[in-house]
Parts: sequence; C-alpha cells; structure tokens
Amino acid sequence: MINLTGNEKQWIDEIWNKIDGKMKVVAKKNMNKIPYTVDENGDFTDCATGEWPYDISWWTNGFWPGYMWLLYVGTKDEVYRQTAETAEKLLDNAFAEYGHLHHDVGFMWHISAGVNYRLTGSKPSRLRALYAADFLAARYNPVGQYIRSWNADADTDGYNKLIIDSMMNIPLLYWAAKEHDDERFKQMAINHANTVMRTHIRPDGTAHHIVEINPKTGEAMFPLGGQGYEVGSTWTRGQAWAIYGFALSYIHTGDEKYLATAKKVANAFIACAAVRDWIVPLDFRQPPEPEIYDTTAAACAACGLIEIAKVCSKYDVKNYLDAALRLLKAIDEKAADYTTDNDNLLNYCSEAYYPGRGEAGLNTAIIYGDYYYTEAIYKLKGFEPLFW
Repeated sequence: MINLTGNEKQWIDEIWNKIDGKMKVVAKKNMNKIPYTVDENGDFTDCATGEWPYDISWWTNGFWPGYMWLLYVGTKDEVYRQTAETAEKLLDNAFAEYGHLHHDVGFMWHISAGVNYRLTGSKPSRLRALYAADFLAARYNPVGQYIRSWNADADTDGYNKLIIDSMMNIPLLYWAAKEHDDERFKQMAINHANTVMRTHIRPDGTAHHIVEINPKTGEAMFPLGGQGYEVGSTWTRGQAWAIYGFALSYIHTGDEKYLATAKKVANAFIACAAVRDWIVPLDFRQPPEPEIYDTTAAACAACGLIEIAKVCSKYDVKNYLDAALRLLKAIDEKAADYTTDNDNLLNYCSEAYYPGRGEAGLNTAIIYGDYYYTEAIYKLKGFEPLFW
C-alpha cells in the first residue's frame, strides 16, 4: 500500500497537469505519426513512414499509442484515444514485415492493441495482440527454455542472443495464456524468466545486457557488452528492464523469487543512483567524460520501484517509493520540457554507449522515456489498470 504526503500528492498533480497541457497540443499535431525521437526542429520523427531500421517494424512503435492510452485513462480526452487508435492501425503494416520482427513484439502490441482491448473490448485489437503473442511464442527455444531475442542476421556466430530487455516483453505471454486459455504461454514466460534470472543477474544485483546462448544445448556461452559501456559494466536501462520486468513476473505469477530478484536489482540501482544525486548516467560504470545520461532508465526504474513498493512489506515501502520519487523529481528538475516548443517531454535520453559513434542517439529525446515518465506519474496518481 502506497501512502503519499500532501506535498507529494500536490507535486504529482502538478506534473500530471503539465504533461496533459503539453500533450493535448502535441497529440493533435502528431495524430498520424508513430514517433521515436525528434528532428533538429524539435518535431517528432515518424516510424510509420521512416526507412529501415527506423520504420514500421522498429521496436519502440508501441510506446506512442501506449502513452496516449495512459493520458486517455487519466483525462478521458478523446484526442488521446483517437491518436492511440490511429497509431495502432498504422502498426498493422508491421505484420507484413515478418522478417524484421523480433521479441519486441511485446513492446509493440501489448501496450497498444492489448491495452485498447482491455480498456474498450475491441475485438480487432484483441486479435492484433494475440497475433503478436503467437509470434513471440514461436520464438521459444524448448532446449534452453528462452525466447530468442533477435533474428539470424544478429546471430553471426551460431549462438542466439538473449537480452535483458526481454523481461518486459513476456507479460504479453502471461496475458495470452488467459486469453487463449492455454497454460503453455504462461509456462514459456516462466521458463524464460527463470533462464534470464540465471544467466543475466550477477551476485551483486547488476545485470548483463546480452548473453549468448547455444541454441542446440541451451548452455549460456558468454556475456556481451551490448548497449552499455563494456562487458561487465552496468547499463542503466538494462537494470531498469530487470527491475520492472521481474516485478511484473511476480505480479503475474505470485512467485516470490521474482520479487526477490526485482528487489536485488533495484537495491543495486538505488545504491548507484543515490551517490549521483539521482541523475542517472547511461552506464553506472562509464568514465566521467563524456557525460552521457539516460532519463529513460531513470523513468523505467521508477515504474518498477513503484510496483515493488505496492507489494513489499511496510518496512520496505519507503525505501523503494522514496527512490522512485527522487528519480522522478530529478527528471522534472533537470530534463523535462513541459512547453510546446518541442514535441518531446524528456531530454537527456540515450540509446547506447558506442565509442566513436559521436553524438547520435545520446542525450537526446526518445519516446519510451516520455512513456515511462508519464506511466510513473499515472501510477502515483492512483490510476488503473496496470498496462503490463
């Protein structure tokens, strides 16, 4: 049970109203787009008409309609519903790009079509989400008990790459098990979560981004640096995926080991963020220069911390809730743009730490940062349902 002080409630109300005030304008302006980042003018780019890889099959394309549904639930403003439903229909074109799809169909359809169905009962939306769930289930390797993340072009050494992000995709399978009345989907998700817990979570609570798996034996071969600074470093968004993802597996299964894992990873994240005044870098072990931040990691972690706070003992609630609030307040003070001068809500979002890549994708705007920041405020406002 989360209890907020009067000042905290007032701050949350103020932030929600600022987001709503901005996004009423931005949503109407971008009703026929699926945004990812912004151009040099501060206008959202469009994956619905973009070129590969930032095209209709790009993995983040569910966040814009999910973002709109969050705002619709909290305001009942039809502009958000219309924008969400338009994006969902545009996303239908991704089903035709079969060879470009991946495990992130969870991100793409669970919080877009899946939320539409759960809120409105839309039958076409239900079918879209079930198509995505069936595709995700087809990626399951029964020998290694994991869901393959990427496709053959990424598996050049014969091993499958299993990434920590996957923990946020398997809620689609938990949902599909109920919709299909078929426990196989839930068992796939459980087996996958168990594999990731074993292969990705280190003893100190930090997480690998990528671990290569032998698809013939299921043996974990070795970790890769992925989007973090280097092999063995602590990519902050990977930590956030793990916090939130294992918390969600606990919510869907009631298995205490997932909550324990979510707390373990959360404790490591909190310890690292606290000594940085809650300003989250792209990697907790990156060098001081250049300064690269990632507010997407902070916002996603806050969402997971709030869910942990809801279910843990009263003695632990303050630790996790306080950390979530500190992360969100740091974003509000340092990185949020509530004006309509630019379409994005958050600044200082970063894709990945790739030495030599220059400034592309670093300290910029990314749609899932806006989504998770808004979702965290949505949770603290007490809105339901949980979208995942």
